Amino acid sequence: MSEKKSHLIHELFVRNRHALTAYLARRVGSEAAHDLLQETFVRALRHDRFDDVADPPAFLQRIASNLTRDFGRRRRTEAKYLSFDRILGDPPSWDAPQDEIADRDRRAQRLAAAIEALPPRCREVFELCAFEDMPFPDVARRLGVTERMVRQHMRIAMQRCWAAIR
Repeated sequence: MSEKKSHLIHELFVRNRHALTAYLARRVGSEAAHDLLQETFVRALRHDRFDDVADPPAFLQRIASNLTRDFGRRRRTEAKYLSFDRILGDPPSWDAPQDEIADRDRRAQRLAAAIEALPPRCREVFELCAFEDMPFPDVARRLGVTERMVRQHMRIAMQRCWAAIR
């Protein structure tokens, strides 16, 4: 890395860190904001042609914006898979036999595979209902289908999920 680039990044950090931290904190919370701020500057440092960027503060803002979007997607995915507890039931206690813990892990993997194998619209309906607690009428409006179709997709999804974990 050139001395010029290092100095430029340092100056940008000093001038923009508070504004970027505030932006990130509003989007992802204060805990994650500091990590994403660091990642913003790491990505700027790694950018091959940073010297050619016309508006470096706007470029940093774009990186931060992309990182918040990625963070949100990651959180939704984590929430989706962490909420399997609703379908699988309570996890075994910490002192449960190892085979009980392994059995639940296998069932969770089969459930995840069953959800991924659902037809796209069926999976979308299932995820909205099961993981986002969206009522059937809201799902129907959001997806532009009838409530009857939402119920049909849910019936199929639940049959496949239950079959996968039995």
